[in-house]
Amino acid sequence: MTQKPHRARKRFGQHFLHDRGIIDKIVSAIGPRPGDHIVEIGPGLGALTAPLLERHGELDVVELDRDVIPHLEETCLGKGTLRIHNVDALKFDFGSLAEDHDLRVVGNLPYNISTPLIFHLLEYAERIIDMHFLLQKEVVDRLAAAPGSNDYGRLSVMVQYRCRAESLFRVGPGAFSPPPKVDSAVVRLVPYDTLPFPARDEQRLAELVNQAFSRRRKTLRNGVKGLLDAEGIERVGIDPSIRPERLTVEEFVRLANASLD
Repeated sequence: MTQKPHRARKRFGQHFLHDRGIIDKIVSAIGPRPGDHIVEIGPGLGALTAPLLERHGELDVVELDRDVIPHLEETCLGKGTLRIHNVDALKFDFGSLAEDHDLRVVGNLPYNISTPLIFHLLEYAERIIDMHFLLQKEVVDRLAAAPGSNDYGRLSVMVQYRCRAESLFRVGPGAFSPPPKVDSAVVRLVPYDTLPFPARDEQRLAELVNQAFSRRRKTLRNGVKGLLDAEGIERVGIDPSIRPERLTVEEFVRLANASLD
């Protein structure tokens, strides 16, 4: 039975991908391999889901909008084994899917929840091989930003603490229906098998990074006041007079560790 056309819903931040060239490019970037356990977040009408199923044969998808599910099932009929989890990805236990195999996570993420969703997924980083997301370009720029750039901030540090982040390619508004008002981009996040700069207390690291960037126009000594004084900053070989956006992930970890002494 052919479903009635589905209208994108603003409250779900829906912008459905339809550009076949972009879809093929994303699937190629993911590069499904035999034995992979792929999980797609926000499959919508199945633009990415169907070609991934054709390439790989099976897929788990997490979709909140129950009204798109009949369209998704119709699009993917006969293409492989599709397991649909009709739940909120922000509350979903991704570890429940990783009991036998680590996950490869993909998705055209709703712009309105992309940052909190990435932080939620980082809680499962030890069970995730990689993540490929289509996101607002501004968010991708922040995820992959280098120290000293205008885009470098809390999101950059906390994601790069756990993952290698790489911006792959830009996607224009015309690739979506309805077209968003901003450019998009595809990012690849690869969690480290072993953290290169482990923090003694990750909660303290998050607190220090958050405080430093909430006062990013201030010098470091003022930005982390109450957590570490100028003497403590100097003790780990960092100049207290520089601004937070000039610090590397390693330097933030050194500061966080020093703040516990």
